[in-house]
Amino acid sequence: MTAVIADSPYKQQIPDVGWWAGNARLTNLSGKLLGAHVAHAALILLWAGGMTLFELSRFNPNVPMYEQGLIILPHLAILGFGVGAGGQVISTYPYFVISVLHLIPSVILAAGGIYHSLLGPEVLEDNPTLAGFFGYDWKDKDKMTTILGIHLIILGLGAWLLVAKAMFWGGLFDPWATGGGDVRVINHPTLSPFRIFGYLFGVWGSQGMAAVDNLEDVVGGHIWVGLMLIGGGIFHILTKPFAWARQVLIYSGEAYLSYSLGALAYMGFFAAYFASVNNTVYPEVFYGPVTAIETSTGIVSARGWLVTFHFILAVIFLLGHIWHALRARAIEAGFDFKNGDMVQPPRVNRQTGHPATAVNSSDLTLRFLKYLPIYRPGISPLSRGLEIGMAHGYWLVGPFATLASLGSLHNSNVGNLVGLLAAGSLIVILTIGFSIYGSTSFERHLETVPQSATVATVPNVPQTLNSTEGWSEFTEGFLIGGIGGAIFAYLLLTNVAVFGAMVQ
Repeated sequence: MTAVIADSPYKQQIPDVGWWAGNARLTNLSGKLLGAHVAHAALILLWAGGMTLFELSRFNPNVPMYEQGLIILPHLAILGFGVGAGGQVISTYPYFVISVLHLIPSVILAAGGIYHSLLGPEVLEDNPTLAGFFGYDWKDKDKMTTILGIHLIILGLGAWLLVAKAMFWGGLFDPWATGGGDVRVINHPTLSPFRIFGYLFGVWGSQGMAAVDNLEDVVGGHIWVGLMLIGGGIFHILTKPFAWARQVLIYSGEAYLSYSLGALAYMGFFAAYFASVNNTVYPEVFYGPVTAIETSTGIVSARGWLVTFHFILAVIFLLGHIWHALRARAIEAGFDFKNGDMVQPPRVNRQTGHPATAVNSSDLTLRFLKYLPIYRPGISPLSRGLEIGMAHGYWLVGPFATLASLGSLHNSNVGNLVGLLAAGSLIVILTIGFSIYGSTSFERHLETVPQSATVATVPNVPQTLNSTEGWSEFTEGFLIGGIGGAIFAYLLLTNVAVFGAMVQ
């Protein structure tokens, strides 16, 4: 893709970043970005179809499904495909058909992705033609709400597909049916809004929506969700953003990315919790014991993998949401991350008459950036590295230690030690990366690239870091601070009981 856009007539719209930035280079090239999305959809279908065939090749009907490290087959089983009384797999043919139905369209989508990535127009023009319908401008608020509405309608139809499967196309697996569970058609889904929306307020249990214990409520909930999504989609297509939305929200590619990541993080956390405690939508016969990562024999169950990975990905998405939200707000206010300074004062331009918004009339985000260790004035490169390293090392130990303790290392002290070693290794890898970056960037570019004319406001990357010597000190400080922070976190984790006794 780098070669494809090397001679692009839209070169000025392509961020000056490396190949590692992925689709970030295509943010303003709507045609190429469409190709990347279509190719991504092809990869998802290819993975789903290929993974189903792989799981079929190693599936053993005499061993519980949740003990075989399966991902796809348990999901197909709860939809009622190929299972009978007690959750027993009576036919694997439906799984084979489903895998083929995913593999065939993956080839079609792959061809579309290749076309739009290599041969199609780089930018889709927004005009009255059929092709122009897919064109857009990130700043066009009305077009963005229309695109949002279309996505909501598609999601609503997806929710109703599950309803159709439950009511008309064979039914779903009900773990509470007589005989240890069976597939049954849901003829009378719950339509009472009080019953359905009561789950949101904990009326039917402290677990909220995860307290659902019958398929009638599950299917009825999807009916209501589909109705709200389709209604909301039609509303957004027919209307324009309200005045408050135009003032508060930021309309840019990076802002939309941050919104999406925030939504994914919420859904990831909720899915992890739901899968952990619910035995209706995630039956034990397919996923293993509820509220447990492992089975009684010490094998990580399908539920354990499902919950763990949803939680980890949700954390990553949440961090991405925060990062891109800060970038979007700072860029909107006039901050240039490449130069590390403001390209315009963060105030209303009286000559152009731009109205004050929550971004350009408030310097909250800019103040936050100013006092980050990398920008804060008055400290040496070594001190910056120490502070940043200590923060990273301190927070890295906990996740690694938790994962180690959830796995085969049941001893918490051993898990803490593994967390320390893993965090220390990651700090070393990051230090090597920082060192390579400094030696290749500053030696090559420091003398040849002139400093940009920027407004000396907040925040500003200190000049002491823009040299090989300063960056070397920063890297050394990061290594020392990172290892020190990791050791400090390890000592805290291994002495929790001591601190608890002191408090008591």
